Amino acid sequence: MISENKSVRFNHVSVPATDFGQSEKFYRDVLDCERIAAPNFGFPVCWLRLGDLQLHLQQIGPKSGVLTYQHFAVTVDDFASVYRALRDRGAFEEGTRYADVWILPSGELQMFARDPAGNLIEVNHPDQSQVDLSVFSRPPRRLADEVEQEPVHCGATLFLPASAEVR
Repeated sequence: MISENKSVRFNHVSVPATDFGQSEKFYRDVLDCERIAAPNFGFPVCWLRLGDLQLHLQQIGPKSGVLTYQHFAVTVDDFASVYRALRDRGAFEEGTRYADVWILPSGELQMFARDPAGNLIEVNHPDQSQVDLSVFSRPPRRLADEVEQEPVHCGATLFLPASAEVR
């Protein structure tokens, strides 16, 4: 248990990469990441600045062909431009619910895409009213239209207040 005078926060996320150059370019182009120095661990790694956090790429062998839905999520200011960058790269998982842009009951926007190594990333924006919804190839799906939301669900948000206590 964490004592009351300590805090916990994310530091970085590490994802596998089968091709560093391709993966680094993807994250640089889509999320405006910047490569930063990394120690030598005796195996290939690539560290990227992602806002105030880091995204670490770790070299792996050929893909196993098994996709998972484990993911990491980022918040972006310009949701539409990130959507276009992902669409232009064919990064959406067509034929699944992860191919669509979603509006959550809280009014937040959410989309999922695959990086070149097959890792799933979630991209969020706090307020759908600030985004031109006509830029999307298909209209965003409203979660509340497809799955019943009880009152307890309607207060859910991806964006915790800055003063939230760690428990």
